[in-house]
Parts: sequence; C-alpha cells; structure tokens
Amino acid sequence: MSNASPLAVTVLGATGSIGTSTLDVIARHPSRYRIHALSANRARHRLLEQCRAHRPRLAVLEREEDAAWLREQLADARLDTEVRAGAEALVEISEAREVDVVMAAIVGAAGLLPTLAAVRAGKRVLLANKEALVMSGGLFMEAVARSGATLLPIDSEHNAIYQCLPTEHRGGLAQHGVTQLLLTASGGPFRGWSVARLADVTPEQACAHPNWSMGRKISVDSATLMNKGLELIEACWLFDARPDQVQVVVHPQSVIHSMAAYNDGSVIAQLGNPDMRTPIAHGLAWPERIESGVQALDLFDVARLDFERPDEAAFPCLRLAREAIAAGGTAPAVLNAANEVAVEAFLDGQLGFAGIGELVARVRDICPVEPASELGGILEADERARREAREWLACR
Repeated sequence: MSNASPLAVTVLGATGSIGTSTLDVIARHPSRYRIHALSANRARHRLLEQCRAHRPRLAVLEREEDAAWLREQLADARLDTEVRAGAEALVEISEAREVDVVMAAIVGAAGLLPTLAAVRAGKRVLLANKEALVMSGGLFMEAVARSGATLLPIDSEHNAIYQCLPTEHRGGLAQHGVTQLLLTASGGPFRGWSVARLADVTPEQACAHPNWSMGRKISVDSATLMNKGLELIEACWLFDARPDQVQVVVHPQSVIHSMAAYNDGSVIAQLGNPDMRTPIAHGLAWPERIESGVQALDLFDVARLDFERPDEAAFPCLRLAREAIAAGGTAPAVLNAANEVAVEAFLDGQLGFAGIGELVARVRDICPVEPASELGGILEADERARREAREWLACR
C-alpha cells in the first residue's frame, strides 16, 4: 500500500459521531487515504472546521443558504473546496468516478439514495446507515451483486459478525456450518426498568447511553431497543439469514460485539473496547488491518461478562422489527419511517417514551404490505407511513 496512490474517500454524514471517528482514523494514515468529499445536514460550523482540517475537493450541505455561508467562509480562508447543496449533490459525491470508498453514515432514510448510488457505482461502501438496508434490503443486495461493489458493515455488531464468519458466507449460513448469529445489545440506559417506570423517561435520560457516544436519534433507538430491531433486519440481509437464525443477547458490558455459532458447538466472538474506530478501521483497510487509535482490551479490567434475554414486554420495538422482517415487502420501510417520526416527536416533547412503540404499531397496522421490488414503491411506502404517523400525532 505504501507505493500506491491514496484511496479517495467520501464521508456521508461527516459531522456525526461515525463521520468524525472516520476522519480521526483517516488522519492517522495520510499516505493511505485522502478526503474527496464531506457532507453534513445543517452542521455548517462543524463542516467548516472539517474542511479546514482535511481539505476535501467537495462539501455538501442540505440547504443552499448553509452552502452559501460555507462558500463565503472557505473563500475567506483561501480554501478551494467546492460547496454544493441538496440531495442530488449527495448522489454525485457518492458515485463520482474519482471516489474509491464511501462511508455511508447519514442517519435515517435520508441516506438511502446516496448509499444506493455508491453501491450501483461499484464502490467500496462502508455501511453505517442501517436504514438504507432496512428499507430496501432485497433491492440493495441485488445492486451489490450486479455492480460488484464491496459492502462492509460498520455497525459494531455486524462488523463483529463479519469478522466471525468465513470469508465467503453467501448462499445461506447453513452450508458454511453456521447455525445462529448472536447479536449483542447493551440494553441501553433503561435495562431492567419496568413498563411503569419507563412512562416518565425524558429525552435527556434516553440520550445518556452507558457505553457508546452516539447522536440523539440513535441513542433513543438504543434506549427503545428499536436500534437492535433494525440491526436484526440488517443482519438478515447482510448475511443471508432467516429471522429465526438471529438471536439478540443483552450484554451490558459491550465488550463482545457479536458472535457466530457453528454446528460443531463452537461460538466465535469478536471482542474489543466500545469504540467505533475499530470497525471503521477494519472497513477502511479490509482485508488488511491498520491502527485505529483504540486501546487494546484489558480483560483484567473487564473482569466479567454478563448476558440476559431482552425484555420485549417493556421494549416492544424489538418485537415489532422482527415481525416486520418476517412480513417482508415494504413492512420494514414502514417500521423505519414511523419510528423516525416517533423519535423526533419524543425528542421534541410531543410524545412519551412508551408512545414510540405505540405509534410504530399503529402505523404498521394501517399501512398495507406491498412488494419492495421497486425503489419508487419503497419511497411511497416510506412517505405514507410518515404521513399516517404525523396524522396520528396530530389527533392525540
């Protein structure tokens, strides 16, 4: 690698926790990687700092007014980064001929189109946007197969499973001797809480994750266990697994990131400190290994590993996600859309914590399950679910 040109990287969602961790790893290896493009939603001040530090060729923001501000700031700093705005620009920086690697770290459904564009362009795609696969799983994986894209999971759990499986695991797990995927969950900040106690949860409490530093939306998803439900759906698509082959295991230390069980009785686990730079470095360098900045795991400091079953009575979102992947078609897209509206309402003080699962279940019951073979149909299901969710909120 030392004699090769640096790989050009686009980071979608550069100002979020995954994006900033990606830039940290890349900065440790300037001879291996260079930043082609960075994107952000509305965090223009943070994106300006990143442009100053990493000198990308392109930067993209959601709104033109933010893009105009960034252009002015970069011009004053005499930096030649080109600034664009809007969804079309996101697709362009994802599929650009010069780009080798795309870190897909935009939160939510907004990441679907640029991530799918990167896949169709045959890039190495580091998938941290689970919603893209949740919404369009079959379509997405077919695009990977057709284009020859390299798809590497970055969620710590899926990256762990990827490391625990044989190099070639497509075609069904059974033919490779794998009987079960064990998807670990910290349990979030409310592990062990009763349904009654959860009724008074505040957004501040839900965003205070005990082990991981994450954005507000994914922190709430972790607190409701919806994040684990979305990861269950993602695991089914990534590893060609049936829902009954994926078991969620609550592991509060977040040291074992996930496991694969084999038919000879072996269970292979991937362990490490809870730091997203480990899976990011794995995805960037695969099949090689590079230094990530993460300290080695001290097992004497960890001292113990605990495991328990998830409480689906207190946290029904996990069950709702399992039912959605079993229903197939557009059901996972509806689940994801309703959840995004519900979490936003919770963070805005319009909905109680327990109402998140209630809203998702109501929208699921209203929206019919349609085939998910066309992107247009998936996006229509997403939009209808959001509309039904907002109408339900308005009627409360």
